[in-house]
Amino acid sequence: MFETVVLFSQILMLTALASWLSFGVWDNIMHPGNNEAFTAQVMGMTRMRDAYPDEFARVAHRAVESRALQQAAFRFVVLAELAATLVLWAGVVLLVSSLFGGAAMETARATAFLGATLFTCIWSGFLVVGNYFCYWFCHEWGQNTHFQMTMWGLGIMIFLVVA
Repeated sequence: MFETVVLFSQILMLTALASWLSFGVWDNIMHPGNNEAFTAQVMGMTRMRDAYPDEFARVAHRAVESRALQQAAFRFVVLAELAATLVLWAGVVLLVSSLFGGAAMETARATAFLGATLFTCIWSGFLVVGNYFCYWFCHEWGQNTHFQMTMWGLGIMIFLVVA
């Protein structure tokens, strides 16, 4: 009975992760300008240049001014989010199937773990790349969101392994 409750809880938690990222991917595909503009600001370090000119001068060589590179980076992120979303939903389907004996539990949890890992890598990647572009100067809310998402993904990864 307890194993069934744990599996059901894992399904719910993975579904929440997959749903959250699905909405993000949808918005990035349907309304790319919303997030793409922030990607360009971070990579171009435009807010830092305006608000902290002395600090910007020390790291100005990191700024990416090319719109083509900024847009390519955004597209890469959207593709990574889409891939993670698909693997997350595959994990959900396999976990539900394993609940009813239709899929091997090991395969279901491995797929779910891979999806959670991809989710976590996206957000930790934002932290690393954002750190390179010093986004804590003017995009603190972005850094905080990325940290929270990294912790959420990590929590689900631990839950899938420990339980």
